[in-house]
Amino acid sequence: MFINNFDPVAIEFFSIEIRWYSLSYIAGILLGWFLAKRFLKDKDIYARFDDYITFVIIGIILGGRFGYVLFYNLSFYIENPFDIFKLWQGGMSFHGGVIGIIIATILFAKKNNDNIFEYLDVIALVSPIGIFFGRLANFINSELYGHETNLPWGVKFIKIDDLYRHPTQLYEAFFEGFVLFLILLFCRKIEGLKNAGILSSLFLIFYSIFRFTIEYFRVPDEQLGYLILNATMGQMISVLFLLAGILLFYSKINAQKKS
Repeated sequence: MFINNFDPVAIEFFSIEIRWYSLSYIAGILLGWFLAKRFLKDKDIYARFDDYITFVIIGIILGGRFGYVLFYNLSFYIENPFDIFKLWQGGMSFHGGVIGIIIATILFAKKNNDNIFEYLDVIALVSPIGIFFGRLANFINSELYGHETNLPWGVKFIKIDDLYRHPTQLYEAFFEGFVLFLILLFCRKIEGLKNAGILSSLFLIFYSIFRFTIEYFRVPDEQLGYLILNATMGQMISVLFLLAGILLFYSKINAQKKS
């Protein structure tokens, strides 16, 4: 068993603090950007991808923040609306970030008369990299931790209590980050899965399955607890994303068969 007593502040310069969470966003975006450019080097959208990334970053921030507000803590922010803009206090929703990216992509692709899914597919392919770094930062911050466990890899989060818990952040980093990245890389090479939009659908499907399953080991958000059928908010949204992924997959496969 292990003890987590990490300092969430990576660098402190006078009164300025640079936190691991911020660095995880930067690392995920930069590495994802670099790999995406390599994957797109033979595509027509390659020349416009740098401009597109600006839209993606805005979509991640706005979607992630407003997703958290709407899905996880609406009553609090209705009473404290100015706190919505206090991003340094934390509170981002992955699902909200995905919605933000989709909206940003629609706007950018239509502006340039491009296929929306050519952008979304490459973002889907590199997103697990950002997820991986983000979940490691969650682990360092002692947030999104799991239920008590006696398993040998249980972790005691000193900032929380004296119990050994499932390190669900690391579960998510491994499955939603590392494993999902390998799955998408493999699927990208399959001839029958190369139609634009299929990779995006597979991302939604596999991410949702991993997230839904790992949520069983994770302590639900304190302000929400368990909801319908003892499901967490993360599980409920994951089901919707899973259904969307399945519908998109079959629509793209059928379109590919007809072409």
